[in-house]
Amino acid sequence: PQTMKFITKITPVLILLAFAAINAPGVKAFEPDLSSEIQLDVKRAILQIRNRDPSVQKFFDNSAGYAIFPNVGKGGFMIGGAYGRGLVIVNEQVDGDTSVSQLSIGAQIGGQKYSLYIFFKDQVALERFKRENFEFSAQASAVAVTSGAAATTSYDNGVAVFTISDGGLMAEASIGGQRFTYESRN
Repeated sequence: PQTMKFITKITPVLILLAFAAINAPGVKAFEPDLSSEIQLDVKRAILQIRNRDPSVQKFFDNSAGYAIFPNVGKGGFMIGGAYGRGLVIVNEQVDGDTSVSQLSIGAQIGGQKYSLYIFFKDQVALERFKRENFEFSAQASAVAVTSGAAATTSYDNGVAVFTISDGGLMAEASIGGQRFTYESRN
């Protein structure tokens, strides 16, 4: 019981120290509202991708904004689906809430959890995402993050998409697409 109380009290302090260590002076970075679970999850996802591939920093530094989905769940048996909630960050501030849903049909079995990162090259791509029910092929343009993967990745139609698998196993040969929604916080 005492140990749990200590862990509960010290965890926010450790998170803040980790944020400070990762965010070097002069580097702009999203700072979450510590009372918001989704903002903390997004910040953890940002730390995860930066730790896995430091070359991704160029996308954080040079994009008009980005959408982070820290926990996308996916599963299927012949018919599959996925869903996750996230945030759109512009100028290192929460601009809006977003969600992703996916439907796929074909040979598939299993379940998987992953983080999804979408960077918008310019204001045109960001506004297109915000005003439309943005859609694109589920697996066509995502880059699995490994060390150095971002260094050779470029924007496609104004967006760069990365994923990090957080567990599970999914075997599939399916067709489908992802649909994104956006709701402004302003």
